[in-house]
Amino acid sequence: MAYRDEKLSEEKVFKDPVHRYIHVRDQVIWDLIGAPEFQRLRRIKQLGTSYLTFHGAEHSRFNHSLGVYEIVRRILDNFHDRPNWNPDERLLCLCAALLHDLGHGPFSHSFEKVFKLDHEDFTQAVILGDTKINKILSQVDEGFPQNVADIINKTYHNKLVVSLISSQIDADRMDYLQRDAYFTGVSYGHFDMERILRVMRPMEDQVVVKQSGMHAVEDYIMSRYQMYWQVYFHPVTRSAEVILSKILHRAKELYEEGYTFKLKPTHFVSFFSESPSLQEYLELDESIAMYYFQIWVNEDDAILSDLCERFVNRRLFKYIEFNPNLQMNAWMELYRLFTKAGLNPDYYLVVDSSSDLPYDFYRPGEEGERLPIHLLMPNQELKELSRESEIVESISGKKRTDHKLYFPLDRLEEMSDRSKTKKRIMEILFE
Repeated sequence: MAYRDEKLSEEKVFKDPVHRYIHVRDQVIWDLIGAPEFQRLRRIKQLGTSYLTFHGAEHSRFNHSLGVYEIVRRILDNFHDRPNWNPDERLLCLCAALLHDLGHGPFSHSFEKVFKLDHEDFTQAVILGDTKINKILSQVDEGFPQNVADIINKTYHNKLVVSLISSQIDADRMDYLQRDAYFTGVSYGHFDMERILRVMRPMEDQVVVKQSGMHAVEDYIMSRYQMYWQVYFHPVTRSAEVILSKILHRAKELYEEGYTFKLKPTHFVSFFSESPSLQEYLELDESIAMYYFQIWVNEDDAILSDLCERFVNRRLFKYIEFNPNLQMNAWMELYRLFTKAGLNPDYYLVVDSSSDLPYDFYRPGEEGERLPIHLLMPNQELKELSRESEIVESISGKKRTDHKLYFPLDRLEEMSDRSKTKKRIMEILFE
């Protein structure tokens, strides 16, 4: 029997708080789960610094990746024998679903911004490079790793397959909304996924939804909207991300200046030069990063020491609403006053902005254009979701942006009450 068709002698199941059970029968999937590059995802949190806001948010990319695999497995079971679906692409879809987040680094997006990295590039590198994952995929056939990589990279020739894992209603989003809601303890991310899966239909270029399932999709869109503003963009989480980002910036700056660390930051050296090898990238997970942060609490550099102590012990920055279009003069004065007070404004006065586009219709030729969700009408005609749903129409194409100004209020309060600098800073911040 060919490796691609091999089944386990007995079905394996993972007990899961979101999907109840995650089922594995394919030998290829079981082998991929056991690969060290996939097991590494246990050491990468799904929600980065959100655990400092929602204490239950300790779940990992490993949990989420299994969940996305399970949703795609259920979708493909429903697609069996339907027109437009090629069952020969089943294993390919399952592998892409399982491996789609393989390249995430510690604390994900904050980490990427500082070191100018892209987790999607590393996902491709793990799948196509000298790794256990690549060896497993290559046993299926020589071109199989490239096909898996192409699906994740959204360049695979069959757009229907791509849409299962990356679209405005895909398995990735359906898992993380429910999983993140469960572990953060909020109610916003819940929607009727079973209903959506039952009304999904394969078309030539994408998955569509039967018109009778429109209300379940509306609920899904609104759940996503609420989760972004109540969880993903929570201002306390963003405070932790600001401090994390500044820690990494400071450590990089000190290294470039020739600063002598008490413990050489071996695992970070290649990142400071923005040229980590695949092996070096995979060796740096969140447990290693946190070890360095705790060591750096005792560094002689006052800024690095203070920032690390804040992150490790959750002494976060305070924040106020800030409009960069109207308040830049105030920010410039604050920058000058912080410098005068001995607080380096590059590290202690930070504007952070978050924005989200909850749903968008098709805008041909625009950068980052999104394929919309289509409803399959009873007469087999396709209609774009926002044309039928007043709820979705009300938020379609509307990008919401939020700005906050972060600063260490405790350091300001330690200044003498007679200080004119302190008085002026407080007037600007809280007037």
